[in-house]
Amino acid sequence: MRYYEQMSAFWSCIPILLKFETMKNHIFYLSIAVLTFASCKNEQMELKDQQIQQMQDQIETLKSTNAGLLDRMSDLSVVSKTGAESIQESLENISKQTAYIESLNKKMQTKDSVNLALVMNLKRSLADINDEDIQVEVKGGLVHVSISDKLLFKSGSSVIQSEAQEVLGKIASVINDHDQLQVLVEGHTDNVPMSTSCITDNWDLSVKRATSVVRTLAEEYYVAPERLTAAGRSYYIPKSDNDTASGRSKNRRTEIIIQPRLDQFFQLLEAPENLN
Repeated sequence: MRYYEQMSAFWSCIPILLKFETMKNHIFYLSIAVLTFASCKNEQMELKDQQIQQMQDQIETLKSTNAGLLDRMSDLSVVSKTGAESIQESLENISKQTAYIESLNKKMQTKDSVNLALVMNLKRSLADINDEDIQVEVKGGLVHVSISDKLLFKSGSSVIQSEAQEVLGKIASVINDHDQLQVLVEGHTDNVPMSTSCITDNWDLSVKRATSVVRTLAEEYYVAPERLTAAGRSYYIPKSDNDTASGRSKNRRTEIIIQPRLDQFFQLLEAPENLN
């Protein structure tokens, strides 16, 4: 009887044991699942960490690149500003130079107009004089009146002939109408040597002839002496060759050169102080 009770108790425990075994299996598989999940989770976390680190590295790189670009833009801004100022300064200088050139052109045109008026007045006044004895022309921007020596002087003399007084008077009248101009009188000879008791050589003769003309203009026709200059050039600036009588005749001459005052001429050419 007791045996049957024990067996009955044993068999009644079997379902419990089976349930326990089943639970053990469930716990085992659950543990494996938990471990697998944890492992996957760790891998995902590591992957996320790596991605985050890469993004942080990219951010740092972008920050560095951006800072470099900002520095370069700042440099370019400074260069651009300096360049703009330099261009502006250059444009201002060009404008000043253009204004100066235009002013100089106007003054030169004015001077040319004065020269043209001088030439016309002189030619009108001297219209009755033989063209071979007197010539009026513009050379190098200056008015030249060239008078042959046979009209003014006897051979080898520095005394002005009486018939030349009228010519000098007409020239003086035009000169006095332009009192802002200077007058240079140059004596020229040929290359034939000469010497007298009063004349040392050709140079001496050329100087004395120029001086005689200057004295006549100042003393007889009231040209201001401070406007007059006498110069002797001897035979060193010939108008023609000295190999022929005709050429030597052309070289023996007195030239009256009408020119602007030197101080006014240099002021004409002087650039403004603020012109760089």
